[in-house]
Amino acid sequence: MRAKTVLPAVVMTAVSMVLTLAVVVMWLGTAVPWPVALVVGLGIDGGWLATLAYERRLAAQGDHNRAVTAVGWSFGILAAGVLVAHALTAEHSAGAWLAVAWLPIAAKALWLVHAMWERTALTRVALDAIHGIQQEARDEAAVARARLRAEAATEETRLTAVTEAGARVARVKAKTAQTLSSAWSTLETARAGEDTGRALTSVTARVTPGVTPRWELPVWGPSESLAARSLESAPALTDEALDVIVDEIRTSETPALSYREMAARFRAAGHSASEMRLRAAWKRVAA
Repeated sequence: MRAKTVLPAVVMTAVSMVLTLAVVVMWLGTAVPWPVALVVGLGIDGGWLATLAYERRLAAQGDHNRAVTAVGWSFGILAAGVLVAHALTAEHSAGAWLAVAWLPIAAKALWLVHAMWERTALTRVALDAIHGIQQEARDEAAVARARLRAEAATEETRLTAVTEAGARVARVKAKTAQTLSSAWSTLETARAGEDTGRALTSVTARVTPGVTPRWELPVWGPSESLAARSLESAPALTDEALDVIVDEIRTSETPALSYREMAARFRAAGHSASEMRLRAAWKRVAA
């Protein structure tokens, strides 16, 4: 993985240094002796290479120096400036020389990318741990989605079943109401008929001279529970009567019953009183 970033930077640096040296020798060789031009070219490339090596040493130690970085970029800009100046003054192939003038800056940029990769690089163990965490999160998300889909399908099935059951109940009620309505209509017709009415009257009550009781239709409608009516119509016990009943139940056994046992037997005997009145009577008789 490290070679993916370092090899392009090394290749670009080598090409840039060779190109810079060749341009300096060709450009300045006409004005000064070629050894002087060679020294100038090697000085530019050497300064750039020295600062690059020092930057790499600091990066290996986990350190960074802004001054060294600035010097390195200065040598890179100088090399690019030499290439641009040569391209602008060249009589032939000026466009080609200008097209490769960016190589020193590109080489510095590639080393910057490589340094950023090194600062963010992780070991195989850390990468495997991160991959495991991501896979676990994806698995949990998939399980949660599957659970939600299953719950939604179950709820849809339940609602469909409830709806169908309600529809069946409604159809049965409608059919029953239609049957009752038909029977009621038949009964009403029989009651209104002269012959059938006389016959039904004769069997519903004892025949009395001069009296012909009219046969009435049964009541068809909601009826009231007898237990509810008797419970509502039962008179409330007075405090004295309630005290007597509570005391009798409490002392019916030895030792005396607790309030909970007394209350259970009180209601089982068919007596009725609110919880507040019953507890007050207990306190009065137990005092």
